[in-house]
Amino acid sequence: MSSASAAEPSRPARVSGIDKIERRRVALAESALKTLGELGYARTSLREIANNSEFTHGVVHYYFRDKVDLISYCVRYYKTKCAQRYDEVVETAGSAEELAAGFLSKMAQTLVEETPMHRLWYDLRAQSMFEEQLRPDVAAIDQLLEEMIWRILTRYADLSGTEPAVDAPTAYALVDGLFEQAVVNYAADPAGARDLLTGRVEQVLPKLVYSA
Repeated sequence: MSSASAAEPSRPARVSGIDKIERRRVALAESALKTLGELGYARTSLREIANNSEFTHGVVHYYFRDKVDLISYCVRYYKTKCAQRYDEVVETAGSAEELAAGFLSKMAQTLVEETPMHRLWYDLRAQSMFEEQLRPDVAAIDQLLEEMIWRILTRYADLSGTEPAVDAPTAYALVDGLFEQAVVNYAADPAGARDLLTGRVEQVLPKLVYSA
């Protein structure tokens, strides 16, 4: 190889058109989430989202065919990030007690810091009972969250030398039910809802595995 070739700076990798479109969709989703979380599903339109962002209505409509497409994408994007935040707790915990403490801490944090996003998710899930177009995305998000809870529970059982006493859908239904109740109660009593959530999940978690 010549010295001229060795000195030539490496060229940045080209970004495909598909990657550029996805990046713009992510940017639009991040911009839209605040409006969606504040107004909810029924009160939000593409124009309302555009009015509360740096993007025009035409740009928003170019990347998302309608409100359902945008909201489904936004919630899927947010919930994917939400599910991944527990991975570090699962991977680094050295004991069942440490895992439980990390899990409860993350749950309390996301309840306090991201309540509007959780309200939007539960709103969207309820709407899917009436709008068939929403159901595939809601089912996919539910599956993602169920797998997240199952990873936590199976790791908790492994660290405590036990086995799960329930299946994945049951574990998810129990934990998610407690979390949804906390989201509903948070507006009236933020501190109480947070403490009640952590106390209830702390009480329930050991009951989801067989006794050691």
